[in-house]
Amino acid sequence: MIPGDEQAGALPGASAAPRAAVTLVDVAARAGVSLKTASRAVNGEPHVAEETRRRVVEAADALGFRLNSMASMLRRGIRSSVVGFVTGDLANPFYAAIASGIEQELRGHGMQLVVASTDEDPVPERELVDELVSRQVRALVVVSTRASHAELASVQERGVRVVLVDRPPVGLEADTVLLDSVAGARTAVEHLLAHGHRRIGFVGDFSRLSTHHERLTGFGEAMTAAGVDDWRRWVREDRHDAASARSGVSDLLALPEPPTALFASNNRVTTGTLSALRGLAVPPALVGFDDFDLADVLGVTVVAHDTVEMGRQAARLALAAGEPPRCVVVPTRLVPRGSGEVAPGVSWR
Repeated sequence: MIPGDEQAGALPGASAAPRAAVTLVDVAARAGVSLKTASRAVNGEPHVAEETRRRVVEAADALGFRLNSMASMLRRGIRSSVVGFVTGDLANPFYAAIASGIEQELRGHGMQLVVASTDEDPVPERELVDELVSRQVRALVVVSTRASHAELASVQERGVRVVLVDRPPVGLEADTVLLDSVAGARTAVEHLLAHGHRRIGFVGDFSRLSTHHERLTGFGEAMTAAGVDDWRRWVREDRHDAASARSGVSDLLALPEPPTALFASNNRVTTGTLSALRGLAVPPALVGFDDFDLADVLGVTVVAHDTVEMGRQAARLALAAGEPPRCVVVPTRLVPRGSGEVAPGVSWR
């Protein structure tokens, strides 16, 4: 293959069965032209006869060859002004705030942001990554739902910088922006323990997500350190939205020994938790992970963080061409507002 890395084949996850990539050598052989001529033809360069260009294009189509446009642009010194952001759910204010931070930082560099949502499904995530790379984005910022990110190495090889946000890379060296979820969850539970609670419920997101594991780890560390070894009986997982979180909380409150306090592992879970507590004369104490609109009005204690800054940091890493991958950890802080500062049996409303 000539310099420029023209190549074909599906991007990560686009095909269930691996196959050998079609190269420009194959296209040249099928069209009956030299490799140099084939390269000029597919790159749209001048001084190629129209008949020759037609044969090369037909050969490329027949073989399923796709030009690596990003590599071709980089070879010419052309840099894209677009960064792609692939996230779980833009309806979630957490992801919207990250997008806002990315856009704010990019705007100062005269660049644009394109956003796509996966609904926490790895299949559309692969498809969206494929599509954005084909549209020649300069970098990709991804809140990934995949169990492994090794396939994204081929995206990096195409000259696209990859930044993982909120969830660390697995099987890939890439820039990362994370929250200190373990410490944040531990602080929340220690706060509840300090107010006399021993039966503390945990309501969490999809159990396959790294953020869930980190927050459950922090929760378990605090409970175990306090001598509460049977804490897992008050754990409810896979509560991704408000409705399922409400169901999980109702299940906990129906136990023979219900929790006197609750830790909700993200903003959506906290919303569902509040719904489940509505109408109770003495609701359990509550600390939620992630701040949210009206939390101050409702008096909800939260583990807060600067989500917009997460986006800014991700954008800076995305533009740091040529630098080795780095990991930025954004700190969390406890914001007491009333719901987490009551003893067992005492109402915070």
